[in-house]
Amino acid sequence: MAKTLRLILGDQLNINHSWFSIKDESVTYVIMEIRTETDYVRHHIQKVVGFFAAMRNFGEKLKTQGHKLIYLKLNDLENLQDFEKNCNFLIEKLNIEHFEYQLADEYRVDENLKKLCHNLKISSKAYDSEHFYGTREELANFFHGKKTYIMENFYRYMRKKHDVLMSNNEPETGIWNYDSSNRKKITSNHRISEPYLFENDLNEIYSEIKNSGIQTLGTIDENNFLWPIDRNQSLELLNHFVSECLTFFGTFQDAMTPNSWSIYHSRLSFSLNLKLISPAEVIEKVIAHYRENQQIIGFNQVEGFVRQIIGWREYMRGIYWAKMPEFSQLNYFEHHEKLPDWFWSGETNLACLKHSIKQSLEFSYAHHIQRLMVTGNFALLTGIDPDELDLWYLGIYIDAIEWVEITNTRGMSQFADGGIVGTKPYVSSASYIDKMSDYCKNCYYDKTKKIGDKACPFNSLYWNFYDKHENKLAKNPRISMMYSVWRKMDAKVKADIINQANTYLQTINSL
Repeated sequence: MAKTLRLILGDQLNINHSWFSIKDESVTYVIMEIRTETDYVRHHIQKVVGFFAAMRNFGEKLKTQGHKLIYLKLNDLENLQDFEKNCNFLIEKLNIEHFEYQLADEYRVDENLKKLCHNLKISSKAYDSEHFYGTREELANFFHGKKTYIMENFYRYMRKKHDVLMSNNEPETGIWNYDSSNRKKITSNHRISEPYLFENDLNEIYSEIKNSGIQTLGTIDENNFLWPIDRNQSLELLNHFVSECLTFFGTFQDAMTPNSWSIYHSRLSFSLNLKLISPAEVIEKVIAHYRENQQIIGFNQVEGFVRQIIGWREYMRGIYWAKMPEFSQLNYFEHHEKLPDWFWSGETNLACLKHSIKQSLEFSYAHHIQRLMVTGNFALLTGIDPDELDLWYLGIYIDAIEWVEITNTRGMSQFADGGIVGTKPYVSSASYIDKMSDYCKNCYYDKTKKIGDKACPFNSLYWNFYDKHENKLAKNPRISMMYSVWRKMDAKVKADIINQANTYLQTINSL
């Protein structure tokens, strides 16, 4: 074999990849911590520390298995802080004859690696990352010729193709989707299980990042880093999920409470997105545990989780590769407002936003309903520029990598794609937030009021949004009822609601 250099990206830590099944003295692997990746957005400090810790542990694992590895740490003198520059330097230094890499999950990095290979004077080859259920092109091929991309249709296709919870090409219970059973609010007397946390000492990595001058956000306990940073810890977290959380996962997957930051969510997305574990082994573990404990675990719990992984996660990846790079510029409602200053501190009187943002800053985590129906809902109702929100979500969450972040943000959350991902905008007044949480109980604002002193901003902003965008939304059959209600309102009441919304929009940094 020709003398080969293989690049491993920070989110390609899959020890079960076929690359590593054979030790070859002619192959040198390279992993690099570089400023182009830390600086393209302002990341949460836990995200940067977590990535570097996982990358370093993976590098040590490769060495232990006998593979040749060059690991470029952030502050190494030979680190040129760029994929192309570092690879070119190593190719010349080591007299490399052939270059290989695994397909990147981000369009930006994918383009950079294509450019790198195009400019090389040696041969090169790209490999699949061997992680996802589907290929990059599978969703686009599945929906070829269709105007809309319905996730449920793709989810059923994936279930059939990979024989997940199936019986003779039909769903094993006769029902495909149990979403209607998974919308319960957590009652006051329900005791939520404690999250499984790690105590990783990452003070050395934290000091290196701090000394480098990288600009980050959020907080960290670098002596007790709570996230998994290798495959073994990721499997521990998976085991905890199936034994302690799966029983109630589906039932409470949309619930929110200030009394728990993780509730029954698996928090496996960081490990999955770095490829420390695979979606297939996660689903197999969940289903196996369900089979052994059907007397206490309802089918809706396991189906809800499977739908998140084999349905939503694969669907979002497919949308990303079908629609990029144009997707990153979509702004259907032509929103251009700035994020409120308190999105960076959580210092607001709105209880739901205060908790969701402060939790995000503290743990680099919020679950999907907090992201969709609290922060995302507020951003859409107030006309925040999708570019602003993209950067916020991409930076603040430890599991945020563009392929999954931008499709959820610009698509599902902000409807900036005009309906590619979702069939309607996901907006709500205070009623939904109150239905799914106890945030409203102790809030400064009154959830029952649309206008007047301390009226909940969500209520007037909700109707203002529909009024402002009637020309684009009125014909949408999924929200026609809202326009029917709006049109029947008394003219003065409508005017008062719009005035209330405009007052809040003008004083948004003081809410």
